[in-house]
Amino acid sequence: MSRVTVYVPCDTGAVSLGADRVAERLARECRDHPVDIVRNGSRGAFWLEPLLEVEAGGQRIAYGPVRPDDIPRLLEEGMLSASTRSALCLGVVDEIPFLKQQQRLTFARQGVVDPVSVASYRAHGGFAGLERALGMSPREIVDEVTESGLRGRGGAAFPTGIKWRTVLNAPGEHKYIVCNADEGDSGTFADRMLMEGDPMSLIEGMIIAGLAVGATRGYIYLREEYPRAGRMLLQAIAAVRAAGYLGERICGSAHCFELELRLGAGAYICGEETSLLESLEGKRGVVRAKPPLPAIAGLFGQPTVVNNVISLATVPVILARGAPFYRDFGVGRSRGTLAFQLAGNIARGGLVELAFGSTLRELLFDFGAGTRSGRPLRAVQVGGPLGAYLPEAHWDTPMDYEAFAAVGAMVGHGGIVAFDDTVNMREQARFAMAFCAEESCGKCTPCRIGSTRGVEVIDRIAAGSDVDANLVLLQELCETMTDGSLCAMGGMTPYPVLSALGHFPEDFGVLGESSGTRESA
Repeated sequence: MSRVTVYVPCDTGAVSLGADRVAERLARECRDHPVDIVRNGSRGAFWLEPLLEVEAGGQRIAYGPVRPDDIPRLLEEGMLSASTRSALCLGVVDEIPFLKQQQRLTFARQGVVDPVSVASYRAHGGFAGLERALGMSPREIVDEVTESGLRGRGGAAFPTGIKWRTVLNAPGEHKYIVCNADEGDSGTFADRMLMEGDPMSLIEGMIIAGLAVGATRGYIYLREEYPRAGRMLLQAIAAVRAAGYLGERICGSAHCFELELRLGAGAYICGEETSLLESLEGKRGVVRAKPPLPAIAGLFGQPTVVNNVISLATVPVILARGAPFYRDFGVGRSRGTLAFQLAGNIARGGLVELAFGSTLRELLFDFGAGTRSGRPLRAVQVGGPLGAYLPEAHWDTPMDYEAFAAVGAMVGHGGIVAFDDTVNMREQARFAMAFCAEESCGKCTPCRIGSTRGVEVIDRIAAGSDVDANLVLLQELCETMTDGSLCAMGGMTPYPVLSALGHFPEDFGVLGESSGTRESA
């Protein structure tokens, strides 16, 4: 029997469902078989995890969800051969509808490569973008990223090329590349999945960014709650350095770039770029006033590129395939693809990478298959804990930045959290204010005090105390937070509050309004 490769995911989500135990049982049962077990990343179809893949005849055959006790039976049924009669067999991985219907560019290698093998990464197109960038001038690289239409995938959606050009043109003794890997929004896990399943794409993107702006050092600021991602990144960085892509004289060129991993301490506010920079410098994570922008005076007062994980990990495909290739995906000013993350009360949670322009309804039903509870969907929050709650009337809005802004919502980092008809939207509004009160850095009064007062006002509404007057007060308080807060923490907390009030007024004791008929403020 020829050697067979079996892929077992090492992703945190898969591990939480027993992937490590499956890998251990497989290793025990296959002691006398010519089997190589590779721990890959998750494909993102979480309801099928742990998902095993057997490489046979140039294709990968999927089995899932697999439990440790399934392994002996799967082996007896021919899992290691090209044919099998197992009920757990899902067929060719790439033909699974959930995956086949996606447009994976940033996540093309996700679940495919060995995350810490340079050879595996190169075999699937890795470092092609960097090798091309080494033959380009900094301005040519910046122009390529600008022409692709790539915008920040961390939520703000600022054009990446413009940010890079600002840093390139800014005078400074040193320049830095900082990756914001402090993924803290509810319902988001794309950054974690990529760092655990394809970390070298992030590393390659950061090196290219360094070439583009003249930076020789980069930092990955990783949230402390992602220990597995941290371990994978450290292994990947070491492997990339050993292969000559990091350090002095990259690939024999005159360029050098060093990369360090730094851990945050669990503060949500450190996902805001200036607070993150304060933390990187060893200070308390507090928002800085702007200007100056980090691109002018960022880390240690020097010009700094601060980009999200997905933004940086998308750069290699742009350099490898060219700006027109990437720009051909998407709609309007929202070019390329975004990794949407389905979470909450959803039957088929997971990661879906699609070009901008698909609708929320398609994601919720064509990919997510409706609610896990089987009850009707009532509300969907898009863009993390500061995103608006959307009723069914808005589920056909195209998933692009401008279209969502037009209905008082945001796409953000692509996190989608679903709620069925048992949800109380007043309680969700209260949660938004309470979350802000808990996570505020405390620097500005509208955020620090406004969120605390917001919880008190909503509690008075819940108690039936002078409801009309408190509803007016709540709206005025939200206006103050939006207009007066120093950063998006306080400035966007009103989004979920006002959308809950506007679309679901009956949950606040307001009569005579139909759910989903009013626009959010």
